[in-house]
Amino acid sequence: METLPEDALIAVLVLVPAWDLVRHCRLVCSLWRGLVDLPSLWRLKCQREGYWPEPLDSPIPDWRNFYFLCSLKRNLIKNPCAEEGFDAWVKECDGGNGWKIEQLPGNHGRNIPLPHVRKYFVTSYESCMKHQMITLRDHGYWDQLMDEARPDIVVSDWYAARFDCGCQYHLCVRLLSKDYIVLQEFLLEPVVIEQWSDAEWRKVSHTFHNYPAGVRYILFEHGGQDTLYWQGWYGVRVTNSSLTLGPLVAD
Repeated sequence: METLPEDALIAVLVLVPAWDLVRHCRLVCSLWRGLVDLPSLWRLKCQREGYWPEPLDSPIPDWRNFYFLCSLKRNLIKNPCAEEGFDAWVKECDGGNGWKIEQLPGNHGRNIPLPHVRKYFVTSYESCMKHQMITLRDHGYWDQLMDEARPDIVVSDWYAARFDCGCQYHLCVRLLSKDYIVLQEFLLEPVVIEQWSDAEWRKVSHTFHNYPAGVRYILFEHGGQDTLYWQGWYGVRVTNSSLTLGPLVAD
């Protein structure tokens, strides 16, 4: 291998899985370390695997970080559409008759404009709140990557009311340090939907950008209740929660 021209060696290395490049190939010798650290190698890997900025001429400050952020990108919220019951969710408030899962469209409800979503979580006549705590390292986002790249963190949620009952909806997302100190927070003003609404599903979203270094955990919390205190499950309905970390593109 040491007799190969650098261009040929790069053509071989670009075929190696990314984690092996960083953890093994980079440690072979100073030549390999230099090649693995080349932005052009990671640019080739992005091109080969279809990871490309939008628009295509966007400047990329670090092609290696960009590659890993693209390869890691997925919804970090587990069981977002209630297909697995309440798995992965922690119920911190279970008021009234408690949380329940129902099939779309539900009584006096509407279908959501997302064909893959078939179920939703629904609240009762007293406060119902649940959350997930995401440990970024568990999903491949190592500390240095988070502190150097600080990728955009995009959160979204879908909520709706019944036609025949009003409700309140709450959403709070916190970026936490290793000691669980709040570094940045998105706290949605409580949404109140009046009785006899259109019962349409609505999407709320927020992007964390240029947040402080040191983010290690993300707390996603949502829920609500009905406004008429009716026995049963007449409160806000939530589903298709999402939390993704985007690849870094220079402004």
